[in-house]
Amino acid sequence: MITQTVPFYTIPSIAIFVRHREGCPRKGDEFYRNCRCPKHHRWSYGGKQFRRSAKTASWIVAEEKRRQLEAQFAGSAASIPVQAAAKPEVRPSIERAVELFLSDKLTQGLDPTAHKKHKRELGRLVDFVSRRGKFFPQEIGLTDLTEFRAGWASLYASSLTRSKVQERLRGFLRYCFNSRMMDHTPQLSPIKVLEPPTLPLTEEQYAKLLDAISTEFRSPDRAKRLRGLIRLMRHSGLAIQDAVTLQRTEIVKDKRKGIYRVVTSRQKTGVHVSVPLPPEVAKEVLDVAGLCEHKNYVFWNRKDGKPKAAVDVWERAFRRVFRAAGIAGGHSHQLRDTFAVSLLQKGIPLEEVSKLLGHTSIKTTEKSYAPWVAARQERLDGLVIGTFGQGLMK
Repeated sequence: MITQTVPFYTIPSIAIFVRHREGCPRKGDEFYRNCRCPKHHRWSYGGKQFRRSAKTASWIVAEEKRRQLEAQFAGSAASIPVQAAAKPEVRPSIERAVELFLSDKLTQGLDPTAHKKHKRELGRLVDFVSRRGKFFPQEIGLTDLTEFRAGWASLYASSLTRSKVQERLRGFLRYCFNSRMMDHTPQLSPIKVLEPPTLPLTEEQYAKLLDAISTEFRSPDRAKRLRGLIRLMRHSGLAIQDAVTLQRTEIVKDKRKGIYRVVTSRQKTGVHVSVPLPPEVAKEVLDVAGLCEHKNYVFWNRKDGKPKAAVDVWERAFRRVFRAAGIAGGHSHQLRDTFAVSLLQKGIPLEEVSKLLGHTSIKTTEKSYAPWVAARQERLDGLVIGTFGQGLMK
C-alpha cells in the first residue's frame, strides 16, 4: 500500500482578500486580517477568474473555508490509501463532465442539431453553477437546478421546449451518476406541457394563402417558389426543414404507377417516408426546381451555410403570406396538419397516416390527431346512438 495524493496542478491557489466597508480605516489594504469587514476567496481555474464570499468577517474562519475548498478540488480532504499499481484518480470538473457526456452522445450517433442543443444548454449550466462557486458534479443540488430552471421561461417560450431541455439535463445528470461523479441524481419536478391545438387549414384558408402569394411578393420567381413549397408541404406532409432541404433526387418517378413521389428520410427522426404527389403538384415542384441555383436541391439556393438558416428565410416568407391571407398566428406546420387531417377525415387508418408523416411511434400521431379520426368518431357515434330510447329518436 502507498499513499496517493492528487497532483498539485489540479488544485488552484486560493487567496483570501477583504472587501472593506465604507469608513474602514484599512480600506486601502485588501489583505488586512484584523478588521470586521467581509472576507472573500479568489482563484483561477480552467483559464477563468473566480471570486466567492467566505460569508464571514473572521480571517481564521476564511482560512478554514479555504482549506475545505482546496480539499474539494483535490477530490478529498485527506490522502487516499491505494494499491501501489493504482493510477492517480482526479475528480472531473462539471466542465469536463459535460465534455465527456457530449463525446458519449456523439458515439451514440446523436445528430448535429441535437448535439448543438445539448452543448448550448449544458454550457449555460456550467456558467450558472460556476458563478455560484461550484465546480464539481457532486456539488450540484436540487436548489441549484431549481434556480437554473427558473430562467428558462425567458429563453424558451414553449413549455414543450422547456420539457425537452429538462430531459437533456436529466440525461447529463444520469450520466454523472452512472460515472460515479455524483452519489445521487437531484430530481426536478416534471414540466407541464401545454400542447398547442392541431389547426389544419380549411379549404377557404388554403385558397386565400395561395392567392396572397402574388400580392405579397413582387418577384415572380420568388412567388412561384413559395407557392411550390406550400403545395408540396400541403400534399406531402413534410415538415418545413425536410421540405426546404429536399433534394432533386428525392422526387422519384414511379414508372409502374405513372406518378411522382417524395422519397426521403425525416431529419428529425431519421424515419423513411414515401408519399405520392398529385400530378399537378409534382409538375409544379419540378418546374420550381429549375429556378434553384443549387444543382442538388429544389428550394435551398445556398451552396454553403446551414439548413437552419435556409429554414429561417422561408419561415419569414410564411409569416408574411399568412398575415396577408388574414390567418392570425398562422405557421408552416399547419400545412402538415392539413395533410394529416385530410387523410384521417377520408377514413385512412391512423397507423398508415403515422407512416406517411414519418413518426417513430403511432402514439405521437394519436396524441396530435386522435380527434380527427373519422372512423373512430363514426364508431363512437354508433355506440352512443345505440343507447337512445325509441322516444328520444322521434
